[in-house]
Amino acid sequence: MAKNTVVRHSGEGKAYWMLDSLYEVKVSGEESNGAMTIMEMTIPEGMGPPPHTHPGTETIYVLEGTLRLHIGDEVFDGGPGSLFHIPEGTLERFEPTSKVRLVVTYTPGDVDKFFAEAGEPAQSRELPPKSDSPPDVDRFIEIAARHGIDMRPMPGS
Repeated sequence: MAKNTVVRHSGEGKAYWMLDSLYEVKVSGEESNGAMTIMEMTIPEGMGPPPHTHPGTETIYVLEGTLRLHIGDEVFDGGPGSLFHIPEGTLERFEPTSKVRLVVTYTPGDVDKFFAEAGEPAQSRELPPKSDSPPDVDRFIEIAARHGIDMRPMPGS
């Protein structure tokens, strides 16, 4: 196999539970020499991330389910086959309007380090048991800042 080639099959690679969701690393920043991070995300209805910006671009491809993206001052709905490319520094957040499965590519890479620190290792490749307590958004904001992500409180909180 060529040097630095990444081959990952379903159920392989690191996976994290966070925000009642499953985040699977398909290609880490380290594996791509910092060029990109590719993740598969399974997120229940209503459980998207707080508003945030990235130090690079984010591209979201919807595999299953539906979501509503807030990108800057605009709102977009998406379903299977929808793709959203979000420029660096653009404030965005999304809210699944059903259980959703996404492939998300970040350039440059290393965003997976945020998920490793903020989440916990997934015990299985399915959604974690639903949490009884609200997410500690202040903790996420603090961790995100260490990884170059500007995360903000949820609207209305």
